Amino acid sequence: MFNFLKKHKVNWQPKTFLAPTDGEVVTIDAVPDPVFSQKAMGDGFGIKPAQDKIYSPVSGTVTMIADTLHGIGLRTDDGEDILVHMGIDTVELKGEPFKVHVSTGDKITAGQELATMNRQLVQEKGKDTTIIIVVTNSLDTGQHVTLDQTGHVAVNDVVAHLTN
Repeated sequence: MFNFLKKHKVNWQPKTFLAPTDGEVVTIDAVPDPVFSQKAMGDGFGIKPAQDKIYSPVSGTVTMIADTLHGIGLRTDDGEDILVHMGIDTVELKGEPFKVHVSTGDKITAGQELATMNRQLVQEKGKDTTIIIVVTNSLDTGQHVTLDQTGHVAVNDVVAHLTN
């Protein structure tokens, strides 16, 4: 009777990451941007989105929203700094394809809707729609993101965890 609720079941636990959207999870080194694929920003993963809605992969606090709306910073209660980066080189689009549904300082829960990315518009502008999830302070802490699964996932599936 309530099967529609199962789609958005949230199994988030500290040190885990949920899929921020439906799509195909890829390793960070497969992300088509050298800044991310070479882990210059930290360890993480990418997801090639199959929908426009973007959800939070973790619970925490919104610490930053890029002026161009393509990136959202989050901090977990454990102190991990997470960047949700929507698309490759999308800073050049000056916010046009994005609508952010949270504000800096908001407390959020894993699975909560963060933003909408108009994938069609991003593609029409010649940009890649890959969403990148990066732990930006992993370089300082020595932590690593380990994927629990790759390939097609549904929003809110547990896809990775953080290890020392």
